[in-house]
This record gives sequence, structure tokens and C-alpha cells, in this order.
Amino acid sequence: MARYDDLKALFLNCSLKRSNEPSHTQTLMDVPIAIMEANGVSTTTTRCADLDMPPGVQPDMTEHGFDTDGWPAVQKQVMAADILVIGTPIWLGDKSSICTRVIERLYGYSGKLNDKGQYAYYGRVGGCIVTGNEDGIKHVGMNVLYSLQHLGYVIPPQADAGWIGEAGPGPSYGDDGTVGLDNEFTQRNTTFMAWNLMHMARMLKDAGGIPAHGNQKTAWDKGERFDHPNPEYR
Repeated sequence: MARYDDLKALFLNCSLKRSNEPSHTQTLMDVPIAIMEANGVSTTTTRCADLDMPPGVQPDMTEHGFDTDGWPAVQKQVMAADILVIGTPIWLGDKSSICTRVIERLYGYSGKLNDKGQYAYYGRVGGCIVTGNEDGIKHVGMNVLYSLQHLGYVIPPQADAGWIGEAGPGPSYGDDGTVGLDNEFTQRNTTFMAWNLMHMARMLKDAGGIPAHGNQKTAWDKGERFDHPNPEYR
């Protein structure tokens, strides 16, 4: 079996609760964290509600009128990670407002390039965890995973997992130490997600990332057209 002990994973918990409060999303995120750590992956978890994170699509919003910005430190963690997992609760059928802001801040770095001239997030893999007690797991998963792949992340098969309880007010994942923990569908999908993220990250790392041909902005800017049928296109 492949080794994974040289991989790093970052889990961004986009709960509306700060880290001094229990998070149902964190309880489910702890499952893939445990699987990855059991296989030597180094994991880091950040509770995004703890951050002073201004809105914006620039790498550092202190350069755009804000006094403080906690995001640049997280961006360093993002760039150091082979695997990024975004966890979010469902509110009003959609991802949390904090999750939206996290994706916007990730977008603010997406124009940077790596040393091959590709966009900066190339060669990394992404997934998401969703919790709540209202419908929307697949909707949120589509939104988050589309956003990550658009920024340059590779999305492996079954890269999302989640749990929702009975519609309406009621217990959430992990309440009373039992709710949802025996749900086979959720536990299976969460396990498959963890392994598929590790497998894809292993493949990319061994391959040296995404091949650098046909996707280098630096080469395009110099006039290379990579077999485009109209080489004069500008």
C-alpha cells in the first residue's frame, strides 16, 4: 500500500461557532482527520469563525483599507497543504456565510502562479464535509467543489460527505454522543472521501503535480498557443 506520511491536509471548519463552542461540523470532520492521521498524514484544523477575516478578493485586505486581516496566515497553511477539506453547516439551504467568505479569500490568491507558470493551486486536491438538519448536502457539495476546481484544485471521486437529520429543528450530528454516528451512508462516504483525497494527493505528488503543458499562463502571455486552431488569437 502507498505511503501517505509525507502529505499535509488542512481542514477549514466554516461553522458559525467559534472554537470555544462545540461544532457538529467538526465532529464529522474528525472522522476523515482520524483516518488520515492513522496513515501518517499531518493534519491542521482552523476554525474560521475565530479569524478576523474581512471580505474581499485580495490576498491581504490590510492593503485595501482594513486594519487587520487574519487570512494571510491561513493562506500560508493552504499553500503548504496537499489536501484541503472545507467543512460547513447548511443554513437556509446553502453553505454558511463564513464558507462563502473563505472561498472568496481563496479566490483572492488564485491569480498567483507556481514555479511552472501554472496557477498556484494546481497539484492540490480538495473535498468538503457538510452537516445540518435541513436539505442541501448535494447542493452545497456542488457549490464548494465547483469553486475549488475552478481555482485549480483537483477533485477526486466522491470528494464530499455529509449528514442531515430530520428536517426542521432537532438534534444535529454528534448530539448526545450518538446522533448520526451510526449512519452507515455517512460513515461510508466520509471514509471513501478521506481515502480518495489521500490517493489523489499521492498520485499528484508522485507525478510532480499537473503536467505543465497547455496550462501555463506565463507561456500563453509570451505567445504560445498550445495547438489552438487559431494561433493568432490574442
